[in-house]
Amino acid sequence: MAGRRALRRLISGPRATLTVAGALIAVLVLVIGVLAFRLGGATAGAEPPHTPTPTPSATAPTVAQLYRLAGPSVVVVETAKGELGTGVVATKTGLILTANHVVAGGGAITVTFSDGTFATASVTASDPANDIATLSPSSPPMPLVPATLGGDTTVGAPVVAIGNPLGLSYSVSSGIVSGLDRKADTDQGSFSGLIQFDASVNPGSSGGPLLDQRGDVIGIVVSIADPGHDGAWAGVGFAVPIGVALGGNEDGEGLQGPQI
Repeated sequence: MAGRRALRRLISGPRATLTVAGALIAVLVLVIGVLAFRLGGATAGAEPPHTPTPTPSATAPTVAQLYRLAGPSVVVVETAKGELGTGVVATKTGLILTANHVVAGGGAITVTFSDGTFATASVTASDPANDIATLSPSSPPMPLVPATLGGDTTVGAPVVAIGNPLGLSYSVSSGIVSGLDRKADTDQGSFSGLIQFDASVNPGSSGGPLLDQRGDVIGIVVSIADPGHDGAWAGVGFAVPIGVALGGNEDGEGLQGPQI
């Protein structure tokens, strides 16, 4: 009997140990399975990492957009003596800035607005020293669209000119500021302090606006460089800074370059 009991203990001991070990393994497998399921579910349900989307930088208006913005403020200026130029509406009441040499010769003045309306105009102020004149139309169309008058500029800044070169009304050209504080002699005298630019202008462009990349008027076009003395565009134009055109310079210094 004692031998059988000892034999049973020997047999039952390892079996019990195996049974307990098996149970532990089963529990571990179950725990691992539950954890894996939960982790997998969390991963599957989680949103992917957020990648910030770069904010698009504001782009400058195109030349076409600037033309649509400022074009309604531009007028054609003609005199009874055959002078042709350009002007820009500067106030809500209709006052027009132009080049003085366009209207200085006398004779009746007619302005044509962007909507095709004609009106006679008179010179209400002139500044021959800076080649700037202010016109007041007799019956401007309503509502008027005055231009936004700007400020300073820098060399290399983009610019747009709108005018009536060679009678081609409402022509637009673009370029950059090529230099500042330029000097030259003209038939009307010596001038200085001009903005030099390379946007194409020709006779008939005088008095038109020179716009910056926001569409603000930074200058009034008045002249070109004319080495051939034939009135043809040679790649260099000049404009009176808008501050001077508005009377910001009282010492007689202003434009430069052959007048157009």
